[in-house]
Order: sequence, then structure tokens, then C-alpha cells
Amino acid sequence: MGRLDGRVVVITGAARGQGEQEARLFAAEGARLVLGDVLDEQGEALADELGAGAARYVHLDVTREEDWARAVTAARDAFGHIDGLVNNAGILRFNELVATPLDEFQQVVQVNQVGCFLGIRTVAPEIGAAGGGTIVNTASYTALTGMAYVGAYTATKHAVLGLTRVAAVELAPRGIRVNAICPGAVDTPMSNPDGAAPEELDELYRTLVPLRRAGRPEEVAALALFLTGAESSYITGQPFVIDGGWLAGVKLF
Repeated sequence: MGRLDGRVVVITGAARGQGEQEARLFAAEGARLVLGDVLDEQGEALADELGAGAARYVHLDVTREEDWARAVTAARDAFGHIDGLVNNAGILRFNELVATPLDEFQQVVQVNQVGCFLGIRTVAPEIGAAGGGTIVNTASYTALTGMAYVGAYTATKHAVLGLTRVAAVELAPRGIRVNAICPGAVDTPMSNPDGAAPEELDELYRTLVPLRRAGRPEEVAALALFLTGAESSYITGQPFVIDGGWLAGVKLF
């Protein structure tokens, strides 16, 4: 018996990185998945690998209401209902705050913040109609602190945490739990666009992170699984930091 047997879950940003690992783990635990992304070739290849009985791919630009509507239709057509959502899609831009162009700031807001909002607004009624379920939003450890040169990203992740808390309160009567995962440095294409080897990335974070390495996307996927499964049945509205101890305090040596 898998931990997600019978569950139908929509995962955004599912073609690579954390989303891909979440898809693989959820499928291994018995979930049926709708995989959304704008990276169509990679997303379709992953769905094909997982198999038609386990996954469907749909082009999903999380900033577009019509794409969300198509994702819901795809889930209904393939699996009959939806009872889980992982709002994973996001983008990261590095820039000094006072040098950030307005269009760059707005792009990050649209994907990270508006995309999360549209996911909740579109999918929550489907989850409620199915009798309840879960929403997991991908925030960041920067949702709980500040970080230089990622001002737009940090602002949106604070917003995602706020949306998580409000949604948890409003959706509890419908049997929907809403939580946020807050990763620190994780070895994904977003945070490691140059494809540095894991040991190189670990060296970068050795003096910053108490566990002396970057996180792995499989570790974040395991947390998303916990928050989607029955083991977390009395948890809602909470941020779950997974950062190797980065937020715990200052490391001197």
C-alpha cells in the first residue's frame, strides 16, 4: 500500500527540479498525477515515463487562468477528481533591489505569487468537492527572513506564506489543509543554473549552512509527501523550513 493510494494530485513546475522529484515520489506512493509546466518536452517525457495510468502532462503557465482551467479539466477527464495540489512552480532573479526593473519585479510576482493564488483559487473548489484534501505551497526560507539581491523573490515568498495562512483558515471548513514548505539552498536548475557538481555546490554553502551542504530535491519532495499524506492530518497553516539549519543562527567557524 502506498501512502498516497487513491489520491489525485496536481503538481506545477513538475518537469524538473523539486517538482520532478515530487512527481516521482508521489507516483511511487500510489498517487495519480497531473503534471503542469511550460517545459513541454521535459514534462511530457516524465509523464510518459511514469505511465498513462499514473500521470498526465498539461501545459500550464501558472500566471494564466485559462491554463489552470485546462489543468482541472485534464484531471477530471483522466482521473475523475482532484484532492491535492502542490504549488511548486517558481522563478528566481538576482538583482540589487534599487536596480531591479519594474518588469522583472512584476514577472517574479506573476509567477511566484499570482501563480500560487490562481492555483489555490482554481483547485480548492475541486478538492472541496472531492471531500477534502491538501494544498502544499512552495515558499522559501526567505519567506521568513531577508536575503540581499533577491528582493523580488523574497517579497513573493513572504506573500506565499501569507496566502498559505489565510487559505488554511478559510478552507478548513471544506476539509482542506494548506501548508508551505520553505527550502533553503537546494540543488535544482533554478538555484544551480550552471549545473555545478554537487560537491562544488556543497563547498559554496559549507560555511553558511550548519549541515555543511546544499539540500537535495528528493529531501524537499519527502517533506511535500508528508504534508500531502495522512501523517500530517492535524497540521495546517504552517511553514516547514528545510534549510540544513541555515535559519538557526550565525555560524562563526
